Amino acid sequence: MATMLRVGAAQVAPKFFDRAGTLKKTIGVIEEAGRLGLDLLVFPETYFAAYPYWRGAVSVRRSTELIVEMQRSAIRVPGEETEELAAAARRARVNCVIGCNELDDRPGSLTLYNTLVFVGRDGRLLGRHRKLMPTHSERVYWGMGDASDIRVFDMDIGRVGGLICYEHHMTLLRAAMAIKGEEIHCAVWPGWWAVERHLGAKRPEPGARSCDIEPAIREYAIENQTFVVSSSWYLPPSEIPPALVGEMQYNLAVGGSCIVNPAGLFVREPVFQEETIVWADIDLEERRLAKAYFDCLGHYARFDLLSLNIRGEAWTPTGPKPLEEGGHAAH
Repeated sequence: MATMLRVGAAQVAPKFFDRAGTLKKTIGVIEEAGRLGLDLLVFPETYFAAYPYWRGAVSVRRSTELIVEMQRSAIRVPGEETEELAAAARRARVNCVIGCNELDDRPGSLTLYNTLVFVGRDGRLLGRHRKLMPTHSERVYWGMGDASDIRVFDMDIGRVGGLICYEHHMTLLRAAMAIKGEEIHCAVWPGWWAVERHLGAKRPEPGARSCDIEPAIREYAIENQTFVVSSSWYLPPSEIPPALVGEMQYNLAVGGSCIVNPAGLFVREPVFQEETIVWADIDLEERRLAKAYFDCLGHYARFDLLSLNIRGEAWTPTGPKPLEEGGHAAH
C-alpha cells in the first residue's frame, strides 16, 4: 500500500430536497475528484439532500410537513442511488464517503436515519454508519443507530471510519473507533459556527475560533492517531429553495472543510464561503510516527485498569440480534 495519499472533502451544495438533481451533481463531483487524483472523497452530513436548518424556527405542523420532504428526497441503502454512486466511484477510481438522509430498510417503516455510506473505488458498497444519537432537536427528524453502526471499513488506503457531528463529543464512541483499528477518519458537519456561552447558542460565522469543530477534530486525531478529513456543508443563499428562505434561520452552512494529521495539525486549513473540493496530500508515515510516541492501543494503554464494553447485538422489532462478522445483525 502506498504511503502517500490524496484525500479531500466535497464542500459543495446539494440540490436541496432534490434527490435526482443531487445525484447528478454528486456524480460530477466524484468525476472531478478522479481528475484530481484523489484516493478518498468525503461529502458532508446528510448531503443527500437536506439538513433541517429550520430547527427551532417553525411550528410542529410545519416541521412535520418538512420531514415528509426529507423522506421524499432521501435514499435507501442499498438502492438505485447507491448503485449509481458506486458505479461513479469505480469509473473515477475514488473511494467515497457520502452523508445522506437514509430511509429505513425495514418494510413498513419510513423512519429517516442520518447516515454515512462507504463506497470503495472498486465499486463495492462497503456499508453504512447511522448516527447513534441525533443531537437535541435533531431527534425529531432521525432515528438512532445501534451496535451494528460502530464500524470501520477496509479500503485499499487503510481502515476508514466516520462519525457525524456531535458523535465526536461522545467519549466512549471515540474510544470504540480506536479499538476498531481506524486509520483514516471522516468527520462530517452541517457547517461552522460561533458558540455564545453554551453549545445551544450557535450562529453561522466563518472562521469563528469558538466553534467546537476545530478542537474536536484535532483532539480526535491526537487521541486516535488518525488522519481526519473533515467535511462541512456549504449552502449559499442562491441554493436555498424559495419556499424555505424565511425558515432557514439555523443555516450554519458556511463551509469549514479541512484536513488534520495525527499530531492534530492542519494539513489543509479550513476553507469558508466557497464551493470546492478541499484536498491535500497526506503521508501515512506520520501515523507511524504518532504511534511511536503515543499508541492508544499499545504502549500508552492500560487495559488492566480501563476497558470498554461494546455491545455485540443490534435491536430489531423482535428483540436483540447478535452481530455477525462485519457488523451486520444476524437474520
